[in-house]
Amino acid sequence: MIESVVIEQKMQQQFHQLAQETHRTEAEIIHEALAANHHYIEVIKQRIAAADRGEFASEEEVEALCAVRG
Repeated sequence: MIESVVIEQKMQQQFHQLAQETHRTEAEIIHEALAANHHYIEVIKQRIAAADRGEFASEEEVEALCAVRG
C-alpha cells in the first residue's frame, strides 16, 4: 500500500486551498480526486471493451446527439 506520493507544488497549493474553502483535510480532497480518477479510468476501459465488441453508435445516432447538443 502506498502511504505517500509526490505532488507538484502548484497542485498541492490547489488541494490546500480547496481544503480550506471546504473545511476538509487535504487528505480528503486528494482521496476524492483519486477516486474520481479511478472511476474515469474504469469508464474508459468499459468503452474500449464495447468498441472492441463492435458496439458503436450509428451515424444517425451521432447526428441526432450533435443536433441536440448544438
